[in-house]
Amino acid sequence: MPNITIYSTPTCPYCKMAMQFLQENNIPFQEKDVSKDTNALEEMVKKSGQMGVPVIEVDDQIIIGYSENELRKALGI
Repeated sequence: MPNITIYSTPTCPYCKMAMQFLQENNIPFQEKDVSKDTNALEEMVKKSGQMGVPVIEVDDQIIIGYSENELRKALGI
């Protein structure tokens, strides 16, 4: 199973959609709330070059925004 991190904020609907997709497919992930965790925010920007959420990290692959197709491809499902 790949290592998945979702950089998110509580008010982001696309973050919620991404997390719901993973939960529905029984795929474990770690959520980092960049609105409260400045270290996670710095980490996200360094990895993605983006300030917007969601940023989804699947192992070493970065997905910017929520795309079910891209997420399925990265997960091999």
